Amino acid sequence: MLLAIPKITRLRTMVRVFFVLCALFVGDSMADEKLPVQAFSGVSGGVSVNDYRGREVRLAAPAQRVVALAPHIVENIFSAGGGEALVGVVDYCDFPAAAKDIKNVGRISSASLEAIAAVNPDLVVVWESAGAAKILSKLESLGLPVYVSDPKNLEDVARSIRDFGVLLGSSGVAEKAAIAHEVALQQLRKQYSQRKAVSVLYQVWYEPLQTLNDEHIISDVIRLCGGNNAFGDAVTLAPKISLEAVLSRDPDVIIASGMGEARPDWLDNWSAWPSLSAVKSGNLFFIPPDIIQRHTRRILDGAAMMCEQLELARQKAEP
Repeated sequence: MLLAIPKITRLRTMVRVFFVLCALFVGDSMADEKLPVQAFSGVSGGVSVNDYRGREVRLAAPAQRVVALAPHIVENIFSAGGGEALVGVVDYCDFPAAAKDIKNVGRISSASLEAIAAVNPDLVVVWESAGAAKILSKLESLGLPVYVSDPKNLEDVARSIRDFGVLLGSSGVAEKAAIAHEVALQQLRKQYSQRKAVSVLYQVWYEPLQTLNDEHIISDVIRLCGGNNAFGDAVTLAPKISLEAVLSRDPDVIIASGMGEARPDWLDNWSAWPSLSAVKSGNLFFIPPDIIQRHTRRILDGAAMMCEQLELARQKAEP
């Protein structure tokens, strides 16, 4: 049996699905192990950090013209106090509002080298999971310094903000933002991480039926809230799963991401299986994707929503 498919405007949905999947799939990652970050200012005014590949990125002076090739990178640069240095972004870079006015240099997975070169950047920040391997060598062949970003957990948000603060000469602002993120993270962890375990299916999409494994940052959010990812043991980062597998694992909670601020209609399609624990208990929830699927400070807003949802599920399960 298949889930019923509601009528949708196919072109817009295909574009949005493409972006979400870009935000979920890992490209040609060099390694999972991260080297400790080393950020410092040189004696001659230069700055240097190690990026997520462990490469030293050294600049003679803090960057003043930056191209950022993913929405979460743009948002974190603004959090680090470097938004005014941005001269190039890609599609869906829409937060904060000022990001919408920055020149677009292409799509998240296929930025234009010509458009990047035209804005004369002194730093380009690329996202490993969106295919950094495909563009890194080309950018370096143009003589452009490149920082590779690839946050995988909630702590990496603070690391990214600190790195950008060093590279853009705004460490004071960045440090305050990073600490605020870490404090909020620890508060949520203290409040929820030791609560009774709840099995969670995080549903990325409905056709094909798709979820995430434990390597994704959203699984870190689930763990933060005291939950278990029902498909955390899947081999691939964003596995396609069968209806039979969901019925077999019988999650306590199903959380959908959708494509925007509105709760997706297809989440209610699960009501066709009333024996499913999540359906039986009324635990079909939604979190707007922009506050749960972007590796930024706003992910803790999504985490707070998820923690409250899982807490509600626990209360329903109590005698």
